[in-house]
Amino acid sequence: MKLSDIADNAGSRKKRMRVGRGIGSGKGKTSGRGGKGQTARSGVRIKGFEGGQMPLHRRLPKRGFNNIFRLDFAEINLDRLQEAIDAKRIDAKDTVTAESLVKAGVLRRAKDGVRLLGRGELKAKLAIEVHGASKSAVAAVEKAGGTVKILAPAKKEEGEAA
Repeated sequence: MKLSDIADNAGSRKKRMRVGRGIGSGKGKTSGRGGKGQTARSGVRIKGFEGGQMPLHRRLPKRGFNNIFRLDFAEINLDRLQEAIDAKRIDAKDTVTAESLVKAGVLRRAKDGVRLLGRGELKAKLAIEVHGASKSAVAAVEKAGGTVKILAPAKKEEGEAA
């Protein structure tokens, strides 16, 4: 192998389009921008503009409201928890927390906390610390001989939106 033999893969580098270089280039005169007017200029943002007619997003009525204090929980079902234990990603002897679930790859991120839901069944005896749990989930964990500790939800920082 010589230094002169090293080259990029074919098609990995593409030449930029040279516009405004005459009629024969196929990108001359208007350079692919069409005719004249507002949209031929730079810095144009007219998404949703309907020529002065009241735009659709303003014609439709507003509904509902957005609760800025709403907490968004990462949800996990009992069957997912059991799968992780069977695959040896979670140790049944340790306390199961949001951090341990993320570390094991069961959850991608903990969001504002973890909520345990009751789909599936649990065979392992677990000590679980979560920010919320359904009644059926708590019952299933206690039936398997484990415990569920409900933590206070993490407070959001000032100015952080949901």
